[in-house]
Amino acid sequence: MKNNLFKHIPDELPEELFETLQASGDVKIERIVSRGHITPTGEWYDQAWDEWVVLLSGSAVLEFAGERTPVTLYPGDYIMLPSQCRHRVARTEPDVDTIWLAVHFNL
Repeated sequence: MKNNLFKHIPDELPEELFETLQASGDVKIERIVSRGHITPTGEWYDQAWDEWVVLLSGSAVLEFAGERTPVTLYPGDYIMLPSQCRHRVARTEPDVDTIWLAVHFNL
């Protein structure tokens, strides 16, 4: 069945939208839509699996625990987030759909 990563996004997004597109075994492909959403202050993602993510639209700033400097992502930029890499979304654009494509593996 054909679909489109840029369509079927609700007009109202009180929370980030996480949508599993495909999953099989130890791999999950997910679309994430942010519209001004960030990780709450003091909270960190600390996943037990690896995640490769590409930004398709909008922009975002990722922060990392420890000494790593923040990373700003623009459309086409991708990053590997190894398991146990403590990170958080510090910024997404408030009036633009920031669309991510995430591949989670070694689940």
